[in-house]
Amino acid sequence: MSIADEQRELWNGTAGQAWVAVQDITDTTFAPLARLLAAEARPGERVLDVGCGAGATTRALAEAVGADGQATGVDISVPLIEAARAHASSADYVVADAGTYAFADGAYDLVTSRFGVMFFADPVAAFANLRRATRSGGRLRAITWRAPTENPFMTAGMRAARPLLPDLPEPPPDGPGQFAFADAARVEGILEAAGWSAAAHAPLDVELAMPVEALDTYLTRLGPLSRILPTLEPARRDDVMDAVRAAFDPFVRDGSLHFAVACWTVRATA
Repeated sequence: MSIADEQRELWNGTAGQAWVAVQDITDTTFAPLARLLAAEARPGERVLDVGCGAGATTRALAEAVGADGQATGVDISVPLIEAARAHASSADYVVADAGTYAFADGAYDLVTSRFGVMFFADPVAAFANLRRATRSGGRLRAITWRAPTENPFMTAGMRAARPLLPDLPEPPPDGPGQFAFADAARVEGILEAAGWSAAAHAPLDVELAMPVEALDTYLTRLGPLSRILPTLEPARRDDVMDAVRAAFDPFVRDGSLHFAVACWTVRATA
């Protein structure tokens, strides 16, 4: 099975369904990032939101561009697009792989993404496709993750589980995945090879919060741990969950989980 097919199967199966189930948690937790991307849009613009998920960022963009503009969200996941369409909004949505979909040439003034561009099977070809969909002088603005070592909250679960599950595979550093765009120089090379100009990264550090009572849902529904836990015997699964929950104790304050995310703001011009 190709990487593209694997991603399509994953996001139309367990991963897509899990993100639908937790959309209230993720929409609230990541709302500050949606606002940052919406601030990049101008009234009347046509905006494409790549890897839009359940549409929280797309809705923020639709509000920013107003009635004279248009925000379109694209995602490979049917369950997530169905969830996005269930919200009352002026945004449009397309079920497609943004890396290969035949967008109209020069259709968009701005291409954005919140954690949605790190999963392309062929990043250069994908960004070349997005470049064709962007008018000359249009902009790319994406938020991606920096290194795992800079994101202790996002990696706490797997770090705590690994001593109990020593056979856990390490994700390939440049393969599709959460931290695939951590290397800024590599990503700028991808963008330049894809026809974008003035590619640049700026560090983005944002404080976020999540209700403590959402932790178990977060752990058991999202990320690689969610795919491993169902395969374990009940007693072993309980041991892993106890260890993983304890790893998040340092983040608890005033009844919520408080944590910093270390990201990049990726910028380029068509």
